[in-house]
Amino acid sequence: MTKQYRWAILGCGKIARKFAEDLKLLPNAVLYAAASRNLKRAQQFANEIGFEKAYGSYTELVEDPKVDIVYIATPHSHHHEHALLCLTHKKATLCEKAFAINAREAREMIACAKENNTFLMEAFWTRFQPAFLKATEILESEKLGKLKMVRSDFAFNAEKDASQRLYNIDLGGGSLLDIGIYPIFASLMALGKPTEIKTHTQFGFTNCEESIIMSFKYANNAMASLVSSFASHSSIQTEYWCEQGYLRLNKRWFANAQISIWEKGMELEEVVPVEPIEGKGYQYEAAHVMQCLDAGKIESDMMSFQITLDQLEILDRVRADAGIVFPKHDFKSPNENELLAKRAE
Repeated sequence: MTKQYRWAILGCGKIARKFAEDLKLLPNAVLYAAASRNLKRAQQFANEIGFEKAYGSYTELVEDPKVDIVYIATPHSHHHEHALLCLTHKKATLCEKAFAINAREAREMIACAKENNTFLMEAFWTRFQPAFLKATEILESEKLGKLKMVRSDFAFNAEKDASQRLYNIDLGGGSLLDIGIYPIFASLMALGKPTEIKTHTQFGFTNCEESIIMSFKYANNAMASLVSSFASHSSIQTEYWCEQGYLRLNKRWFANAQISIWEKGMELEEVVPVEPIEGKGYQYEAAHVMQCLDAGKIESDMMSFQITLDQLEILDRVRADAGIVFPKHDFKSPNENELLAKRAE
């Protein structure tokens, strides 16, 4: 008989709602509890989606002995704090991306998971999408020859509201950690860690980074051109340019997107069949967490600690080149005051 796991949601925002709706598609997932710092909000969330219990504090949630797995859906500025809370209470933890603000925080979270012998994984849903897995399979087969360039974008024209997370520097605001992380992930999974990073950055009205262009170079002479922005809309596609052709993950490539391929000698692109999915696609990462727990693991093979650390280390290098500082999280650098003053001009 398949083991049932009681899930809890920590943070009752938009992403939590999407994730929780897809949890309903998994027969071994029990919608058990939801928590917010506002009890009324937690109760409303629980009632609307179908959770059994609601808590008005995160500590109450993790102290409930019936909770098996916690999905952390708070702003990434709070992931470090909330993951440590869950792990020290020995709750299996799925933490929404960006996993942390910087690699230092990520290392502390991973160390805590190991110390408590408790499962931890970054909720990077793209890693588990059928289309992304198919694209990775094709690229690794070298059917199109060796990969030479990754070009990926993610942009939308966000509401200019200083009170909201996207433009709030104290909450890790800016396009980079919110959506720029997707193009970086595409390049990391295809080409590994870059040897060189160059950026061009535009800062917004709250001194948050609003748009960033990233150029990566690799030891094998491959390259990546990556873009994220809150200032305009983009096609939201990822292209892999190879010696004998190219592969493209089409619009909304981070989800279960259509795949197009062109090989040398072909007149037209070919569409690669990808299995249709139910829901939005968040159920795949949740199902994987439960598979890992069934196997007694504290770390995923598909979304390992090393992948998460590699990504945060790249993000730290991008921020260093771009001058992106989160004062409440980063150790003070010699030029931090100069950078902040320059943005305020």
